[in-house]
Amino acid sequence: MSKRPAGRFVCQSCGAVWPKWSGRCEACGEWNTIVEEHADIRSASARPAAGGATGRAAARIGFVGLEGAAEPPPRIHTGIAELDRVLGGGLVPASVVLVGGDPGIGKSTLMLQAAAAMASAGRRVLYISGEEAVDQLRLRARRLGLTAPGLELAAAINVVDIAQTLEQEADVSLVVIDSIQTMWLETIDSAPGSVSQVRSSGFELIRLAKSRGFGLILVGHVTKEGSLAGPRVLEHMVDAVMYFEGDRGHQFRILRAAKNRYGATDEIGVFEMTDRGLAEVPNPSALFLAERRGNIAGSAVFAGLEGTRPVLLEVQALLSPNAGSSPRRAVVGWESGRLNMLLAVLESRCGLRLSGMDVYLNIAGGLRVGEPAADLAVAAAIASALTGQPTSAGSVYFGEVGLSGEVRQVAQSEARLKEAQKLGFEHAFLPRRIARGRNRLVAPEGLRLEEIGHLSDLTASFSTNPDGGAAEAV
Repeated sequence: MSKRPAGRFVCQSCGAVWPKWSGRCEACGEWNTIVEEHADIRSASARPAAGGATGRAAARIGFVGLEGAAEPPPRIHTGIAELDRVLGGGLVPASVVLVGGDPGIGKSTLMLQAAAAMASAGRRVLYISGEEAVDQLRLRARRLGLTAPGLELAAAINVVDIAQTLEQEADVSLVVIDSIQTMWLETIDSAPGSVSQVRSSGFELIRLAKSRGFGLILVGHVTKEGSLAGPRVLEHMVDAVMYFEGDRGHQFRILRAAKNRYGATDEIGVFEMTDRGLAEVPNPSALFLAERRGNIAGSAVFAGLEGTRPVLLEVQALLSPNAGSSPRRAVVGWESGRLNMLLAVLESRCGLRLSGMDVYLNIAGGLRVGEPAADLAVAAAIASALTGQPTSAGSVYFGEVGLSGEVRQVAQSEARLKEAQKLGFEHAFLPRRIARGRNRLVAPEGLRLEEIGHLSDLTASFSTNPDGGAAEAV
């Protein structure tokens, strides 16, 4: 009688492996998600080689030197400039990209638009959907106004059938799998979307893309915690991971690179959701500030940086007196912990009375800001809301605030200032530079720099300077 292969127990929610079954996964805290998987536990060296061949592993693998005679193939442009920006200049042949996002955020729409644009440029693109029928894809393409006779569509979920088909296809530039959670291998004893199915299906498709040389885009869903559904090992297997973010209450959509082996990380692409699909936003600063109203207390413009792109955003703060109960801190688009730290600095170092106030902070436009350079803009908005004195309509703010109240330097100040000058701003509040001479910051034409050494210099200006000026002008 053949011996049953050894099994292991894998959590279908987070992918953690356990030696025995239990009702609750200690890694993610989910209940009834641990399932037994059977696998061959023999090592690769102990398994017989194909055809019974023996020999040294180095001879079979075939090592080569770092320097090669052939030049790497050029990047493939997708026809969408914002997508190319996030990819690092275009799609690298034989690379694998994982695109995640909330349901209904626009992942399939963006991928269909990119596939149609590449097909219209003369490249062969295969779009395989496991969620929609071919007629449904055609209906959506007609609604978006897409015409690409060269785009080939298919509806399939069996990975073996997909792999055998792709092995026989030639001159393929891009294959889109929508989505990886619907793919299914009959050799895996679990439902589609489980950790085992996602991991095994992803491995087979990635192996095929590397061997055949076509680009592969895997569309993935996002869990309620905001991470890509399925095992985290899938993110390590691919070459680039992109998240499609946005709030359904706003028309803006942000494509953000979390990992990119062939380009910069933390790069973003900005899109606007319209009735004709996703439209590119080449100048997001002007769009984010389009509805800003001047002469309103509690508003300040932050000169931020997303990847290599400077972006100007409006920071809004509202303070309300709290009668007796614990003061509330509500934040949208920024870190709540950093807001609490900044409020403590404003009260302890600058003398502002905020302990009895409910504080509400919002980054207008739906973009989430993660860099500490927003500290100075948030402090200006809070001080403006507290004193009732508006900030100057032509001023921008950026700088990191330390626990002692000092304002610290941030990266790429020149790019932030050029973006502010391009949009017609007249004043820029920024950290005071200690180094002078060759490291002195030169202001763009028409933009006056206001250096802030300590946060109290900024907060004091709201009660002493009517137009929101700071202590030192450069």
